[in-house]
Amino acid sequence: MKKSRFTEAQIMGVLRQAEGGMPVPELCREHGISSATFYKWRAKYGGMDASMVSQMKALEDENRRLKRMFADLSMQADLLREALGKK
Repeated sequence: MKKSRFTEAQIMGVLRQAEGGMPVPELCREHGISSATFYKWRAKYGGMDASMVSQMKALEDENRRLKRMFADLSMQADLLREALGKK
């Protein structure tokens, strides 16, 4: 997954500026982002504060770790099934 050049704090700052009344096209031009990027950020981070963003990040990391563990265990189970099936 591509890493964003903006941190969560910067994204939250951009969204706060938009909530403050700054027009979206001007905001996008100022920060060098497309309007589609802005609306994706608003859909993902809209209404969140800093603690919620850090909590979401921790949950995403845990989910990624659990998915990796599940994939490893599934692969081991498939290998065991193959080994037992050949006997």
